[in-house]
Amino acid sequence: MSTKIYHNPRSSKSRQTLQLLEDNNVKPEIIEYLKTPPSKSELKDILQALDMKPRDLMRKGEAEYTQST
Repeated sequence: MSTKIYHNPRSSKSRQTLQLLEDNNVKPEIIEYLKTPPSKSELKDILQALDMKPRDLMRKGEAEYTQST
C-alpha cells in the first residue's frame, strides 16, 4: 500500500504527522499542497476515500470561515 501525505511544512500538525509516519517506517509520497494543489478530480477522490464532504475539511474555527458564514 502506498501512502500520500498532503503536507504543509509550516504546519506543526503536518510536521508531527510526517514524523509519526517516518518513525513507523512509512515512507510516504509527500505532496506540498500549497506548491502543488490537488486537481478538482483529485479532491473528489480524496473526499470519496474519506467519506467526507468539502465542508468537513474546513477549519471552522478560523476567521476566514466565521466571516464567510
